[in-house]
Amino acid sequence: MINLSEKALKEIARNVAKYPADQKQSAVMAALAVAQDECGWISPEVLQEVAKILEMPPIWVQEVATFYNMYNNKPVGKFKITVCTNLPCELSGGVRAAKYIQEKLGISFNETTPCGTFTLTEGECMGACADAPVALINNKKMCSWMSNEKIDAMLDELKASASSQTSGQI
Repeated sequence: MINLSEKALKEIARNVAKYPADQKQSAVMAALAVAQDECGWISPEVLQEVAKILEMPPIWVQEVATFYNMYNNKPVGKFKITVCTNLPCELSGGVRAAKYIQEKLGISFNETTPCGTFTLTEGECMGACADAPVALINNKKMCSWMSNEKIDAMLDELKASASSQTSGQI
């Protein structure tokens, strides 16, 4: 079994405290997000640890982790780029943006670059139809109106960030 850090456990406890004592399982989504931020993905061991913390059957935690696409159920690159291809985004260039990213990175949806820097996924509605096409970086940063130029700038920024983190500058 994996052991989450004290910082992660405190953050999960903070989220659990938002609910009545007999409703700990209500914090499952927040707990999974904290665990994923720390571990990079929801491995079977992470899933078991979250279930233990929340005192709920592991299958219930797995049901949540596999239902929502914000949880990584397999290892992903340092940067997971999710492109919305739902109809409003598609009509505003979402598929074009996704194809451009695929060409730039040399990968398809649900693949990771050989260097491990990028994973590309296809997303459902992100609630930003007016900003289409949109991309979401690591489920945290929304990028709007993704022209080829903006995609190039985004990829360059992420590559530079990955490079500086690898060399210990951050």
